[in-house]
Amino acid sequence: MAVVPTRPYGSWPSPIDAELAASLDGRPEYVGTVGPEVWWTEPRPQEGGRRALVRRPADGGPAVTALPAPWNVRSRVTEYGGSPWAGAERAEGGPLLVFVHFADQRLYAYEPDAPGSGPRPLTPVSGVGGGLRWADPVLRGGEVWCVLEEFTGPAPTDVRRVLAAVPLDGSAAEDRSAVRELTDDRYRFSTGPRLSPDGRSAAWLVWDHPRMPWDGTELRFAEVTADGTLSGSRTVLGGPDEAIAQVEWTADGTLLAVSDRGGWWNPYRVDPGTGWAVNLCPRDEEFGGPLWKPGLRWLAPLPDRLVAVLHGRGSSVLGILDPESGDLVDAAGPWTAWQPALAVSGTRVYGVAASPRSAYEVVELDTATGHARVIGAHGADRVDPAYYPEPQSRTFLGPDNREVHAHVYPPHHPAVRAPADELPPYVVWAHGGPTDHVSPVLDLHIAYFTSRGIGVVEVNYGGSTGYGRAYRERLREQWGVVDVEDCAAVARALAAEGTADPARLAIRGASAGGWTAAASLAATDLYACAAIIYPVLDLLGFAKETHDLESRYVEGLAGPPQTLAVRCRERSPVARADRITAPFVLLQGLDDPICPPAQAERFLAAMQGRQVPHAYVPFEGEGHGFRRADTMIRALEAELSLYVQVFGIERTDVPRLELWL
Repeated sequence: MAVVPTRPYGSWPSPIDAELAASLDGRPEYVGTVGPEVWWTEPRPQEGGRRALVRRPADGGPAVTALPAPWNVRSRVTEYGGSPWAGAERAEGGPLLVFVHFADQRLYAYEPDAPGSGPRPLTPVSGVGGGLRWADPVLRGGEVWCVLEEFTGPAPTDVRRVLAAVPLDGSAAEDRSAVRELTDDRYRFSTGPRLSPDGRSAAWLVWDHPRMPWDGTELRFAEVTADGTLSGSRTVLGGPDEAIAQVEWTADGTLLAVSDRGGWWNPYRVDPGTGWAVNLCPRDEEFGGPLWKPGLRWLAPLPDRLVAVLHGRGSSVLGILDPESGDLVDAAGPWTAWQPALAVSGTRVYGVAASPRSAYEVVELDTATGHARVIGAHGADRVDPAYYPEPQSRTFLGPDNREVHAHVYPPHHPAVRAPADELPPYVVWAHGGPTDHVSPVLDLHIAYFTSRGIGVVEVNYGGSTGYGRAYRERLREQWGVVDVEDCAAVARALAAEGTADPARLAIRGASAGGWTAAASLAATDLYACAAIIYPVLDLLGFAKETHDLESRYVEGLAGPPQTLAVRCRERSPVARADRITAPFVLLQGLDDPICPPAQAERFLAAMQGRQVPHAYVPFEGEGHGFRRADTMIRALEAELSLYVQVFGIERTDVPRLELWL
């Protein structure tokens, strides 16, 4: 019998290096169908981080890249973007696509099967900073109907958004006046329109400051006149305390909406004449989620009146709902988490799904046979899956015996074990948002650490989505308190039960998770170190400097403007830097419009002279969310080096991160 070698936690050899983890970062998005073809976007970290438009042909052959580099199919509406493309079959055959190119934010038309055809612009060149942006398009006759975002001044909040119609003949490429505005700008935010099957009605979602779309949205409805204008626009559902996540039409002209009016996002049938809404599947489960970007789809009607839905607590699975009986049958297959990217063609449903053993991939379900299969973005195992972590979804008790949901990833290696008397180091991962959640699926960034002997626990702290509105509302005016306490409760529980080494706990987070990580260092001495990634660090500064969508987010998270200065002094890491004693690494994109580097610079200035070991690693050309392979490699290796130094791990295969006082 072979002897299994024994090595200390954190020193294990691993075939999952930073380059491999970076190469498989990201997931497919915005799945759609054009006739019998399936299209989507997918990340290309090795190609400058662009998002490629991918096409799976009607004959079922392998998916191909529809547009070569440098085409980058990605919108910047509200900075997070939204659905960047739409397509339809041409009368003469072949697809017609419209898409947004990231570099100039113009809409383009593209007929990939037409001889000698290339993308042609439909909208004018924008000014510096992206004066005009477009998202969530739909084709209607000779026009593209979509969201238009127009900047009217130098500040990030000098912006208006309307629904607009862009002619397909290219006349608006040189003349802005050729764009028809379909709505006024009384509402600050909008999704794109959803047109009824007969083309006579339109429905869309709107909301306004200070609400975020998970606080309250309105379903707007209008008749489409013969000349292509919207008439009689009115609100038929929703309001300040009801968040509608999606609106959609069935093939017979029934209007569906996903609303949380009952405390959970459930699917409803809506009568636009009376506003009467009937719950089609009343369950204490989520059939929707946070509308961070227009164009997300948790439900997709099938031609036979059935509806494909995503539902669940925490993670979502795919099911087929009979809206008449309320019966719901889940799709078979290994996938345990689905993204809101559903599309339908005939009896087939398409989506993006993952599991603890597979990263996100494009999946097809044939509802006629019940058979499901992977059709795109299939991540062939480039290392032995025996190195993948095995997550455990658990519920812990936080302060006041409140439930805290988390996914525990113990250190895992097929050929090495740790000494029997040693406990492993653990890193608490706080997700971004904060109105979001994480699912237990294969993530090679996590496997990078667990395969080396460092445990990870992802915490869906109070305020996370996936567990109903009450759980989501726990963070109201408590950001920097509840999230910090819940993460600490999970870490302490793992240490108390003998799962983690209490002397080698770390915390790590990006964006809002970076806030939680930094705030945790100021609030407790529980953690030995932290990785803080493109973070929020200053409540007042964030409210003044961030983009329009989140410019009043802190009012719900921390309190109204009149109390914000006090809350900033009580909770912001910038204001509480004198309480931080643990080492940290701060990773920051220098082109980040959401968490600008000015916050990181103020934080570092506050830490100056405090004799706390730390490193600052800025990245030119990176924004909010690292996209380039070389950036992700550097970031992962810097984070590992921090843990190696602080936890006293011996390994020589990672570049040393210089920590400065």
